[in-house]
Amino acid sequence: MTTPPFVPPTEADIRVVSRQLGRPARNVIGIAARCVCGAPTVVATSPRLDDGTPFPTLYYLSHPAATAAISTLEANGVMTELQDLLNDEGIAARYHAAHAAYLADREGIEVVPELDGISAGGMPVRVKCLHALAGHSLAAGPGVNPIGDLALERAAWSPTVCECEDYSGTPS
Repeated sequence: MTTPPFVPPTEADIRVVSRQLGRPARNVIGIAARCVCGAPTVVATSPRLDDGTPFPTLYYLSHPAATAAISTLEANGVMTELQDLLNDEGIAARYHAAHAAYLADREGIEVVPELDGISAGGMPVRVKCLHALAGHSLAAGPGVNPIGDLALERAAWSPTVCECEDYSGTPS
């Protein structure tokens, strides 16, 4: 197994993620991306949940402003536009490479036979969930997931501008 591409969460991280999600955070094994202020933006979730359920979505977008911006893209039909880009052989090849990178990250933590060949977000041939793809882009960095990168470019949110709240309603 390889070293995961993220750091384990602190108790404070788990409290923040729970507030971000509006429910207790479960099976978080790392913070894969952070806001410029340091707050969690993308969590890494165990490939197998505590109850034994296989969980393919390693990178999960938790930041409320990011999640809202990506939801707006999905509601406005951007997934269809991005799906059409997969007709370009170059983009399709890069998207397939993103799928392989995602699998390598997850399998570096735990190999779950039930998830063999399954990544997230529809990779490598569909655009199914921009939240998962944007989460992967934020975790892996620019240039790894072309569809996640494009979603982030189109979103009305930026990882370089803090839009966090301390969850008492005061901007941080």
